[in-house]
Amino acid sequence: MEFKTFNIGGVHPADKKITAGSPIQVLPVPDTVTIPCAMHIGAPAEIIVNKGDKVKVGQLIAKANGFVSANIHSSVSGTVKQIGPLPDASGYTKMGVTIAVEGDEWEESIDRSETIRHDIDDIKPEEIIAKVADAGIVGMGGATFPTKVKLSIPLEKKAEAVLINAVECEPYLTADHRLMLEKAEQLMVGTQLLMKAVKCENAYIGIEQNKMDAIEKLTALSANYPGITVVPLKLKYPQGSEKHLIKAIMGREVPSGRLPIDVGAVVDNAGTAVAVYEAVMKNKPLIERIVTVTGDSVKNPGNFLVRIGTPIKHLIEAVGGMPEDTGKLISGGPMMGKSCTSVEIPVAKGTSGILMLPEKLAHRGEVENCIRCGKCVDACPMGLEPYLLSKLAKLNKFEDLEANHITDCISCGCCMFTCPANRPLLDYMNYGKGKVMAIIRSRKK
Repeated sequence: MEFKTFNIGGVHPADKKITAGSPIQVLPVPDTVTIPCAMHIGAPAEIIVNKGDKVKVGQLIAKANGFVSANIHSSVSGTVKQIGPLPDASGYTKMGVTIAVEGDEWEESIDRSETIRHDIDDIKPEEIIAKVADAGIVGMGGATFPTKVKLSIPLEKKAEAVLINAVECEPYLTADHRLMLEKAEQLMVGTQLLMKAVKCENAYIGIEQNKMDAIEKLTALSANYPGITVVPLKLKYPQGSEKHLIKAIMGREVPSGRLPIDVGAVVDNAGTAVAVYEAVMKNKPLIERIVTVTGDSVKNPGNFLVRIGTPIKHLIEAVGGMPEDTGKLISGGPMMGKSCTSVEIPVAKGTSGILMLPEKLAHRGEVENCIRCGKCVDACPMGLEPYLLSKLAKLNKFEDLEANHITDCISCGCCMFTCPANRPLLDYMNYGKGKVMAIIRSRKK
């Protein structure tokens, strides 16, 4: 079996897939949920309910506010208790809707049966995109880009292939792995729908070699789905990055400042493909997702199907509580996840995992002088020079940062992971990238 990969940079952190053998469990619905209205890239959704309103599971509570935005639906039934600002995983305050749970009454239009539907022949591309938009689907690998935008291909461009990102290269996370094993057919039909939406004949499902059971299962199943091919990939981080997945599977390089569609590719996460199946075939909006709850010292780590808006404290309780040696609580994985400031933070559409990192792994080493070893350059999968960019950012040399392609940085953390001097390279690069992108936006205006 041939295992493909990208050819520049990358690192090999220990994968720590502790929960790979843990079946998906349904987390009980909490007493209260708080649903953020900015769980996606783009404009926050506009809230259309009022305090005191009764809502059902699947009811629209916030409407997409512009093309790059996404609908938000209630994940529970009950009474709207509060509308107002609330902190997200990053600590920033965003508007949200708090709902007191009463029963579990779903919108009648949602098909809750276990029957897997394959009757997609008469569904038109524009109907798929409309359903995806209505359901509020976003990229569920963490980027949370509205899927309807990705499927709306400009007339002058053509999609040659859909790439399903089932890599899950972040250490510890196994939500997509379990999804592939337990919802394989839904994933395949969802992939067919994505192919149909962008009018292409081929799709590739990229899976890393530490998920051989998923590779074997989906490879066998793909025989029943013309045009869909499973592509085994070498174990290398950050293979789940869009550009690196395209390079590994299609052998094409997305030019600086361009998008995957510019090389004929449309990339969607495995969880997104299943959400598309549920939206189109079951009329189910994005109201729940699979979350890995894990850590080296966690008593009963696992994978859980969780309603959007559930406070993460309920997930921590479900695995036996937070270990005493926890040094950091992270939403996502250790490489690109965000450190949480509170256990009251709600699960959002892009919450792939909750990681309780032990004290001994939670702190950076003492920062030392750069020894010009070049390891950060070798590790950078974008071919950048992190030692130089971080220095320019520290000096606020924004023109030089732009000239040295700071906006190509994908914030993967490979540079910091490999730095023997424990330099805060990514901190400075994120700062510099943010400033340069703001300058570029103001220039366009």
